[in-house]
Amino acid sequence: MATPIKEWSKLEVRAVVRFLFSKGTKPSEIHKRIAETYGEGAMSRSRVYQWCTWFGESRTSLGAEPKSGRPKTSTNEENTTLVEELIRCDRRMKIREIALKLEIPKSTVHEIVHDTLGYRKVSARWVQVPKMLTKDHKLQRVEISQRLLQRCQQDNGDEDTTHIGVGPGGDFQANDNLFDNLISRLLVMKLGSI
Repeated sequence: MATPIKEWSKLEVRAVVRFLFSKGTKPSEIHKRIAETYGEGAMSRSRVYQWCTWFGESRTSLGAEPKSGRPKTSTNEENTTLVEELIRCDRRMKIREIALKLEIPKSTVHEIVHDTLGYRKVSARWVQVPKMLTKDHKLQRVEISQRLLQRCQQDNGDEDTTHIGVGPGGDFQANDNLFDNLISRLLVMKLGSI
């Protein structure tokens, strides 16, 4: 008895099945020969019968047949742009609502929103999750934080320090300390986005 071949490919084994089947060998005998030559794990008995049936139906290809079904076309650049525009118009919009407006499947909208655009729901609003910060971004954040800390320490030590801020009406007004200035700016930004 010959030693089994250790390295083989599926195409090679299928070619052997096709060759032996074309010679009139029964599927059970083909399986026995493949198991002797390539080892038990090369191809199961049911798979040998299946390939023999396909070769009997005039199949010539040894590779995988193209799969039936509709090709994936919903996740394209046009739909991605439309989804992003809808989210930017209304950050509280639900995936179901987006799918209904664009007439594409919810699963596709979910994939576009989460995987392609990188949005996550935070407090019922869509926000883009920031990517990993670079070394420069991290250094900038540290520098800004240190400057803010220094200004806060100056404000605590010197009561006469005044900062100019923007009021709710868009006009300039004086704030007595840095935190009032920051809060007023955040309010202006928030009111401007509503």
